[in-house]
Amino acid sequence: MNNAFYHKLVDMYAGDELSEELVAEMDTAASTDPNLRLEMDSLRRTVRVLKSLDDPELSDVCAQRILRKILDDAQVPADMGDMAAARQYRLFR
Repeated sequence: MNNAFYHKLVDMYAGDELSEELVAEMDTAASTDPNLRLEMDSLRRTVRVLKSLDDPELSDVCAQRILRKILDDAQVPADMGDMAAARQYRLFR
């Protein structure tokens, strides 16, 4: 595979979400691509640091504000009614 493909998988590599076989392929590719190696190592360190932190305690007001921001940014119509349906990825517009 080409390195462009591996660059697309760096986030999954960092989160330990890839098979051992694919990790080995990425490590091999990174041995000849310093940019890929830097991206893989940097993001993996970042993910590990974030996972080591305690979960933040959010007030209900803060959680609602975050949810509202996510919904506003997603441009979900306010009249959707059912929150479960509003959270689903829309395949058609």
